[in-house]
Amino acid sequence: MAVVLHILITMVAVWITTALPGIHLGGEDTAAKVLTLLAVSVLFGLVNVVLKPIAKTLGCLLYLLTLGLFGLVVNALLFWLTSYLAGELRLPFHVDGFWAAFWGALIVTIVSSALAGIVRRTRTPVDER
Repeated sequence: MAVVLHILITMVAVWITTALPGIHLGGEDTAAKVLTLLAVSVLFGLVNVVLKPIAKTLGCLLYLLTLGLFGLVVNALLFWLTSYLAGELRLPFHVDGFWAAFWGALIVTIVSSALAGIVRRTRTPVDER
C-alpha cells in the first residue's frame, strides 16, 4: 500500500511540474495523460532506486564539498534521464534541457515531501501524536 501511495504522490508532483516551461506532457485525453503520469512516476522511481545510490557513492566527495547541494544536480540529471527513457518507451513526456530538469526535479522533491508529510500526519492515529 505504501508503494502505491508513493507512486500517486509522485504522479501529482510530476503533474505539477508540467506547468513549468520546458516540461511537456502529451496525450490525447485525460485518461492518456494519467496513464502517462503513472508510467513516468514508476519510471522515475525505478531510476532513483537503481541509480541514485550509485551516484551518491561515486559523488560522495562532491556531496561533502558542496554541503549536499550536488544532490540537486544529481536529481536534475535523474529527472532528465527519466525524460529520455520515457521517450525511448514512446511515452509523451519530455524535458527540454538541464535547467528544465533542474527546476522540475526541485518541484518534484518539494511537492513529494510536502504531500508525504501531509499523508503521514493524517494516517497517524490520534493516540500516537
